[in-house]
Amino acid sequence: MKNKSFRPWLLLSPSLTAVFLLLVVPVCFVVVYSFWLRAPSGADIPAFQFGNYAKFFADFFYPGILLKTIRVALETVFFCLIMGYIPAYFFYKTESKFKPFLMILVMLPFWISFIIRTLSWINILGDSGMINHFFLQMGLIKEPFAMLYNEGAVIMGLLQYLLPFMILNIYVSLDGIDNSLTEAAKGLGCTEWQAFREVTLPLSLPGVSAGCLLVFVLTCGTYLPPMILGGPGDELIANLIFKRVIGTLDWPFGSAISTILMGLLAVIVYTYNKYMGISQIFNALSKE
Repeated sequence: MKNKSFRPWLLLSPSLTAVFLLLVVPVCFVVVYSFWLRAPSGADIPAFQFGNYAKFFADFFYPGILLKTIRVALETVFFCLIMGYIPAYFFYKTESKFKPFLMILVMLPFWISFIIRTLSWINILGDSGMINHFFLQMGLIKEPFAMLYNEGAVIMGLLQYLLPFMILNIYVSLDGIDNSLTEAAKGLGCTEWQAFREVTLPLSLPGVSAGCLLVFVLTCGTYLPPMILGGPGDELIANLIFKRVIGTLDWPFGSAISTILMGLLAVIVYTYNKYMGISQIFNALSKE
């Protein structure tokens, strides 16, 4: 019996070792670095003090960027949900022979570099981009619209990056719904809309919840769309971390900001699990 109980852990040991070395250890290094001192000479001095955290909260500039990041993440989740549920539901209901091809189109952005996809928006939204060029040639405008280097362009870039994640999560949840349930609802007198509202929509909520959580976390951690498509006041918390770690080589303060972000996301995920039930989401998805 002891050997049998030990066998699953033996089989999991390669994966657990990889997770420990590639995830847990680097995160521990970041947390340890957050307590170090930054010397005037630029050297990092090992220490245990909370000066980096005090520096973050001493000025509202840094918490303001963090709050802005959460707001942009929530807006991105909202738009991804609205724009992602419809195509996911279409893939679930359609019996077209082109369904596999359409699914490939959804996954096609994953085959292209994220940097290239983000840079492509400059050729679309820029002053000499495709949209402004079309309107100028048609004589509808006299001067190009300013569509780049603002928060709207940043959210557009985030939607391009994250929308496939939302669509695929919702589709997986919808695809696991037994069609006989909706047919039974219709047989009991429900209209198509009532069957969707009472049966399909509630059963698809695990995929919706998983997609929303994934989009929110990824938005809080991305820095390319704000860096390429945003203006001076459109940076998010990941851009601040990038500038501190790569730009000024201030590892202690950059690590402190990273630790604060990780702690905030951990609280959000814990709260989400408490009221929404992440374990129930994963259980539902695993059964599909």
